[in-house]
Amino acid sequence: MDVGAALLLPFRWLVSAILVGLHDSLGALGMPAASGWTWTLSIIGLVLFVRAALLPVSLRQIRAQRRMRLLQPELKKLEQKYKGKTDPLSRQAMVQEQMGLYKMHGTNPFSACLPPLIQMPFFFALFTVLSGIPSAATSGRGIGAMSHGQVVQFGESSIFGAPLSASLLHGTPGGGNVVAVWILSIVMILAMTAAQVITQKHIMARTVTAESMAEPFLRQQKAVLYALPIVFGIGGIIFPIGVLIYWTTTNLWTVVQQIVLDPRSP
Repeated sequence: MDVGAALLLPFRWLVSAILVGLHDSLGALGMPAASGWTWTLSIIGLVLFVRAALLPVSLRQIRAQRRMRLLQPELKKLEQKYKGKTDPLSRQAMVQEQMGLYKMHGTNPFSACLPPLIQMPFFFALFTVLSGIPSAATSGRGIGAMSHGQVVQFGESSIFGAPLSASLLHGTPGGGNVVAVWILSIVMILAMTAAQVITQKHIMARTVTAESMAEPFLRQQKAVLYALPIVFGIGGIIFPIGVLIYWTTTNLWTVVQQIVLDPRSP
């Protein structure tokens, strides 16, 4: 087992345990255990569980995003102040003044990255769990908290004829509808891309000041905005339907969260 797999192991167990717990709860409520819709709702429930747990951190992230953007004109003045000064003392003084600005405004350049970083282990854990289902089903073993029977059950489940374990890159398992896999994958890729673009535009509309409209910072934000379809398109080809459901749901959650929680003042 490599280092990455070892680090993901606790998250694999946690993600699979939450998934199984939600699945069993839905089964207790009368939903068919082998239904793809039961597993789909379990994946959506996993998103809701993770994102709800991260709400306090996400709220700090949203506030940090706006404060960082309101801070851009002052940071630009600081860059102009030290423009052309490359000696170590000047660079150190510039960094110290930057840190002073961050402290004064109650933010830092890395605070906005915290929620996505926290979510990534859960996302990759789910990816490894779902991607490992075909091999686990044939080898007679379980994955994390999922028993072999649940692994087989998940591998055979589908929605709209598209197996949850299918992906555009690795193909469709026997008995699955290839056309359904393509249509569902493309719809979710478009949905999660649109959700991310809407989120980024909402952040820019709420937080970019008139003074910074022509700044390199805004141009970088626009570059990220235009690169999103490529990033999600590549990811959509690689990831199984079950992972696309998770990714689409979490991006839609982010859209609603930005609209509801986005503060109008720092």
